[in-house]
Amino acid sequence: MNAYSTKAELRQIAEYLIAYMRIPYFQEDTVPGKVMEKILALVRNAEQLATYDYVDVVIRGKVGWQVKSTKATTPLTWKRAKIANADALIKNSEKSARGAQKLGATIIDFCNDHAEKSLRFYDLDEIGYARLIMFDDHTAIYFERVVCTRERPAIFSAGDFNWKWSRQKSTKKKEQLSALHGTNTRSEKKAFAWHGRGENQLHFSGEEDWWPTIVRPAKEGEFNFSGDGHAVAFKLPSRKVAWEGLTKFLNEAS
Repeated sequence: MNAYSTKAELRQIAEYLIAYMRIPYFQEDTVPGKVMEKILALVRNAEQLATYDYVDVVIRGKVGWQVKSTKATTPLTWKRAKIANADALIKNSEKSARGAQKLGATIIDFCNDHAEKSLRFYDLDEIGYARLIMFDDHTAIYFERVVCTRERPAIFSAGDFNWKWSRQKSTKKKEQLSALHGTNTRSEKKAFAWHGRGENQLHFSGEEDWWPTIVRPAKEGEFNFSGDGHAVAFKLPSRKVAWEGLTKFLNEAS
């Protein structure tokens, strides 16, 4: 499938990420999503989009990718799911389990429709999921996964989840509004949390079930690949390039 990079391309992606993490800067020590998109686009000779479509990187007429990059402990926002007629659906979901299931199914349909629109608009055969996970020990995993195709455009099935509102929480600093939780019917683990009473973020904790089984390297310069060849684990540099050296290099290059 076109969505999957070769082992050589996976290693090139990892090497670009290692090089990026050597650059000194003042923000949090992570790889922003836009940088991850740019690296994938460079390696795969693809186009990085500046849109709010489901796909972030695309080879028109062939394949697109949804790209995510976070630390392992950061809740993953699948998207902002602003649901039409949300107030009425929320009210009904509070009255009965059937109403909660209807709201949950509407959220799942919203996600699937968003991806299907990109399939049609960019004339794609398939859409891949490109994911960078960064750990506190300076290791990282980058993996790819096909999430939908022209023949099978739905990413999720509404029947796979049970939905229920969480309890509202209060802390000393602020009040946390209740969220609609979607639990996987097979694993009985929480997969989704929709914060429809706030800014409509849809967090996808079930994404952790997609993480590959792979040994993370103990030292820099090692690259471990998953058994299926669709993931690479590597060590990120613990030291940055000195500002003086970088400035000298850039001045000489110009």
